[in-house]
Amino acid sequence: MTVKTDVSRFHIHDELTAPDGSAPLIKSIQTAGAPVSKFLGVLAESPAALRAYTRMRTELRSTQLPRATRERIGLAVAERRNDPYTLTQYARTAKLAGLGLDEVARARNFTSSDEKEAALLALLRETLETAQRPPHHLVEEAREAGWSDEEIIDAVAETALAEFESLIASVAALPQEGDPAVLREAAA
Repeated sequence: MTVKTDVSRFHIHDELTAPDGSAPLIKSIQTAGAPVSKFLGVLAESPAALRAYTRMRTELRSTQLPRATRERIGLAVAERRNDPYTLTQYARTAKLAGLGLDEVARARNFTSSDEKEAALLALLRETLETAQRPPHHLVEEAREAGWSDEEIIDAVAETALAEFESLIASVAALPQEGDPAVLREAAA
């Protein structure tokens, strides 16, 4: 059954209503035991976009970038875009990755109590916030903090993926999934 709510601007597909090009991928996600989020249900409308997203996400999950770093990046991007859907999603997964409420709150502002993480987040913030290239010293600071060039590039790719998620969630006006309590607690 296709779900279209007052707050979702697009149909939220499941394995039964997804277009033919998306249905096998949605079914494989379910078979693997993962839930099909509202985000994936909307993305299923475009089989090409769904395939591209799942491929990029799968590849980025196999990098050396720590899971907690990926979650910090997602939190920062979602906060920057003022996107409640992806912010709630990343807050939930950040907690599962072991980030405490203080780190969730810091990550939302592109910072961390961990100097290594803070150096990378500062580079990513500047990369997103300026129309120009980020200052060279931020790349050097990330390297000096212990990030390899591969990890820096993976982090930029992770930032692009988080931006994509937020763009889709925003245009679809997706309602929050789950309890945003971790966000309220982190804001306190």
